[in-house]
Amino acid sequence: MASDSHPERRGLLAAVAVCAAIGAAAVAGTLYFAGERGAEAAVAPPPVATEEYGRRLLRETPELLGQDHPDPERRMIGNRLACASCHIDIGTEPGTLTLLQTTEHYPRFSGRAGGMTDIEDRINECMQRSMHGKPLPIDSAEMIAMASYLRSLGAQYAAMGASSKKAEEPAGFKTPTRRADPAMGQVVYSTKCSICHGADGAGLLSTGDPRKGYLFPPLWGPDSFNDGAGMGRVLTAARFIKARMPLGQPDLTDDGAFDVAAFINSKPRPMMANLDNDYPDRSTKPLDNPYGPYADPFPQDQHKYGPFQP
Repeated sequence: MASDSHPERRGLLAAVAVCAAIGAAAVAGTLYFAGERGAEAAVAPPPVATEEYGRRLLRETPELLGQDHPDPERRMIGNRLACASCHIDIGTEPGTLTLLQTTEHYPRFSGRAGGMTDIEDRINECMQRSMHGKPLPIDSAEMIAMASYLRSLGAQYAAMGASSKKAEEPAGFKTPTRRADPAMGQVVYSTKCSICHGADGAGLLSTGDPRKGYLFPPLWGPDSFNDGAGMGRVLTAARFIKARMPLGQPDLTDDGAFDVAAFINSKPRPMMANLDNDYPDRSTKPLDNPYGPYADPFPQDQHKYGPFQP
């Protein structure tokens, strides 16, 4: 009977209950969507992981990831080379070691790794070998940015006309049927290479600050690629040299490229650990691989310098 005498109290209590229910629903909804956004943020790439950042990483590798970086956690490479030291115009020039067709080549089987590899695997192979450094975490801004840049080049290549895709290079390298001669290579180096790379192979810094890297990269010594890099193979190096060197005016003969590659690879350079783990199936190891073990009985010197014909 008392409740019947206070209808305004019943209305007030009902209003409070409705407001409380609405408030609880709003809070629950806010927490739910915040959780959803948090989950999305956890898998979204960092804002810095852009194609442009990837392009800068390939061009300014020693400054952004080098041993002189003020943040120790960013010191990922052990020399002062840039990716663009080998990949001309940051990989955008057609021809030998172009990056324009990276997406066409990966994923693919790698005898050296003993399994299928993708673009991220290949980046880390270069990080550990050509750059003599450490592998990038797969989910790092640097890895995401570099891989994004490389993938973007595929679209750029697809949009190019036939004439733009044509490489301006001399005839491809043909392997001479003899052992490479480092002594003759030294003559070629002194005549054709030393003006840019230095008589001591130490290269030419781009500025007075070593953190900025090189205008012309060192070809041996502590700032060069290590002995596990692809360029340490005489045939790989000779193909690149014949196609691209001297820069802007490649004019070496097959013999000259073969011998100067042998001379360069006869010089001291950083050493990579655990190279005996490469090529689990020894039969897939290239003939010119300079380090064992091998599946055949030929001596290491022959693998390093040839002759490579049966």
